[in-house]
Amino acid sequence: MPDFPTSEYEARTKDAQTYMHAVGMDALLLTTEAELRYFSGFRTLFWQSPTRPWFLIIPRDGKPIAVIPEIGEMLMRGTWVEDVRTWASPAAEDDGVTLLTAALQGFRVVGMPMGRESTLRMPMNDFVRLRVALEDVDLVDASPLVRTLRMTKSTREIEKIEAICGIASRAFDKAGALFSEGQPLDVAFRAFKIALLEEGAEDVPYLVGGAGQGGYGDVISPPGDAPLRKGDVMMLDTGAMRHGYFCDFDRNFAIGEADDAAKRAYRTLWEATGAGMKAARPGRTCAQVFAAMGKVIGDNEGGVGRLGHGLGMQLTEEPSLVGFDHTVLREGMVITLEPGMSIAAGKMMVHEENIVITDGPPRLLSTRAAEELPVIGV
Repeated sequence: MPDFPTSEYEARTKDAQTYMHAVGMDALLLTTEAELRYFSGFRTLFWQSPTRPWFLIIPRDGKPIAVIPEIGEMLMRGTWVEDVRTWASPAAEDDGVTLLTAALQGFRVVGMPMGRESTLRMPMNDFVRLRVALEDVDLVDASPLVRTLRMTKSTREIEKIEAICGIASRAFDKAGALFSEGQPLDVAFRAFKIALLEEGAEDVPYLVGGAGQGGYGDVISPPGDAPLRKGDVMMLDTGAMRHGYFCDFDRNFAIGEADDAAKRAYRTLWEATGAGMKAARPGRTCAQVFAAMGKVIGDNEGGVGRLGHGLGMQLTEEPSLVGFDHTVLREGMVITLEPGMSIAAGKMMVHEENIVITDGPPRLLSTRAAEELPVIGV
């Protein structure tokens, strides 16, 4: 069953078609999970298998056309999409290319996402075959269309993101009972995943972090079995999911005690997040929010990379809070504020919150972290 009523998908499609009429685009061809789900409501974990390609066509007028493997027919017919064309996949010689070619006949200008953060989810050889078969079709970049629509969330989307943020916030509140000195880091990660699921998350596809004396270094490797030590600062950054929408924020905890450098870094990042919230207003740009946080952490030139990003159906979405992204913030955008800084050689600290842009000050979706570095196990 789709996550939203049909009216939600109809509105998204109508907005896309208004744009297509304005720019002379006849159809939109989509091959990736988030875009198919955005317009159709088709949600399944079967995307984890790379074996089969999936296609959705949004014509300039009328309802979407799904061209999909027959294993997904029942689920797709449970959405608002009525025209569902299937084939037995995987197929040795023709894995949907002929069927897709036929569905695109008659369209002269077809848009596909081609810009930053876009991907083509079909075999490149099959795409070449499709281009040869549609040699008279003009393929154009539809990234601005898709980007514009997906960056601004509907009220229903915001409610779902707020729900999973609440779940993660409640799980973080259990830190004192979940983590302790001597506990292997991988065990701490596992305990937190269980807490997220117990609070109502459907899945925890993303959980990274690190731990070390006074700070941490590598925060993307899988956790090892080294025990937490007194004076360690542990960070957990979670991308838990519910009803197809993500949260994405982290929390820092000191084990037993915290040194002054760690306390100062934590407070600086907390204040940087506050500066980001103060700057995040409709009409301001992502670059301006980035600069506001960079000023607090002492890096206004972009050396720390981006300091946040969009959030929703994917863990990270456009836009980016970075100096070169001049996207104008609009009411309904959901973004992360993620300042980070170096504490010492090989040691860093990162802080993150999730907010939604409103017609005034932004609204926190995550429960804001404590003002001072929490110390657990004392």
